[in-house]
Amino acid sequence: MSVLRPFDKLPVLNSAAILLVGTDEGLQQKLAEAMLQEKKNFKISIHLATSLPLPSERDHLRPRIDLIVFMIDIKSKYSLKKVEASLAYVDASFFLGKVCFLVTGVGRVNYCSIDTSAICKLGEAYCSPVLFCELELEGVRVATAQRLLRMLRICAGFVPGFSALSFGLLMRKSADD
Repeated sequence: MSVLRPFDKLPVLNSAAILLVGTDEGLQQKLAEAMLQEKKNFKISIHLATSLPLPSERDHLRPRIDLIVFMIDIKSKYSLKKVEASLAYVDASFFLGKVCFLVTGVGRVNYCSIDTSAICKLGEAYCSPVLFCELELEGVRVATAQRLLRMLRICAGFVPGFSALSFGLLMRKSADD
């Protein structure tokens, strides 16, 4: 079991990899399917995990990860605890624009067990954007998939003159406004 590092593997030509980390495997699967159905001009590989670290025996098979999305279910404190524990297995250089927190279940505010300010503080502490959505709704799921694919294009280096770090700074600046 090892720490994930962003540049420990060589990139594959015209291919990008995203890692979805979260406790709700059903929502992960739905989001992955929505991302695969979107039209894109590059190959995408989507990896799902309930937590980090990833098993070490798969290290030689695992491609370079371009973007890590930590999915937090706002109705589950367990979900937040698993994400917080997983953060220890991510190299600090990943937090230079290659990580985001995706908060799900925000459409049901009455059932929230996590304060949104705690999640925003987590995003600030790790210099990573926090996205709020309701993946149960198909339209929102498709829009979220499109947004993550745009982020993945930038993180994989497919947008000339625009780096993941500059994108991360832009996301933070827009959240502050």
